[in-house]
Amino acid sequence: MNVTPIRDSAEPSLQPMLALTADDMHAVNSVILERMQSKVAMIPELAGHLIAGGGKRLRPMLTVASARLLDYPGTRHHKLAAAVEFIHTATLLHDDVVDGSEMRRGKRAANLIWGNPATVLVGDFLFSRAFELMVEDGSLKVLKILSHASAVIAEGEVDQLTAQRRIETSEEEYLTIIGAKTAALFAAACRVAPVIAEASEEQEMALEAYGRNLGVAFQLVDDAIDYTSDEATMGKALGDDFRDGKMTLPVILAHARGSDEDKAFWRAAMQGERSSDADLAHAVALMRRTDALNDTAEAARAYARRAIDALSIFPDTSARKAMAEAAQFAVARAY
Repeated sequence: MNVTPIRDSAEPSLQPMLALTADDMHAVNSVILERMQSKVAMIPELAGHLIAGGGKRLRPMLTVASARLLDYPGTRHHKLAAAVEFIHTATLLHDDVVDGSEMRRGKRAANLIWGNPATVLVGDFLFSRAFELMVEDGSLKVLKILSHASAVIAEGEVDQLTAQRRIETSEEEYLTIIGAKTAALFAAACRVAPVIAEASEEQEMALEAYGRNLGVAFQLVDDAIDYTSDEATMGKALGDDFRDGKMTLPVILAHARGSDEDKAFWRAAMQGERSSDADLAHAVALMRRTDALNDTAEAARAYARRAIDALSIFPDTSARKAMAEAAQFAVARAY
């Protein structure tokens, strides 16, 4: 059994994945543009602000790549990949309202331009469009996978909301939250391809595992770079998670490993009492001193390895290599 390793020397790239999926993603984007239209002018205007906002379309790309890995000859995955992107975009619109975000994908957040009510309702519209596309596919199993993922994402978002500013949140609770709010859609995006390709259950579960582990790795890296990157790279304001009191793994580890004085700082910070730029800089210093950022990145690498290992049942094709390198790329963003 061949296992593609995480490469430490060469700089991983998303380019092989982009090349693998380019033709299919052109068709997916056509579906997205067609189905986001409405006779209500604000809907495509607001939806387009985010959909055309520079996202890599990684989740629908996973559906397409999984279909390519299986040599699926049909076109059903185009609509399903579009459904995945609509689910993701809907959750982002709702998230920005919940979080009071100012930036998304390097642009002003939609809720600041059109207001919270319109943003929530357009998110609802995109969810509805996603379900229309699922029903049109005609597979009850596909509908079950994607509808269940939508419910799990919502549960994860509520779970995160209840954990917000709660310094007692454990690492286990955090991993449960990101497994729901992020990894569930990654897993579902990969899993629908073997269903429509009529692949084996082993292949279906392998791709589900690839997506789930990649999703966790992706979110771990996102949570780390919130403290180490810049607005241009992230597409959102540096330290948003810190000021929102989000209990992410870097905070959980730094708090657990800190002195009593450190713990007092973290409690005050997560309660919103320490939120200045100087406080953010102090938080980053504490994370570095306790190796919280390094260990978060290492955890992401471990999940990326699991994702790559899950592909080992498939032939060592260019599609498998591209998907493995996508996992490497997701983690490399932390460095």
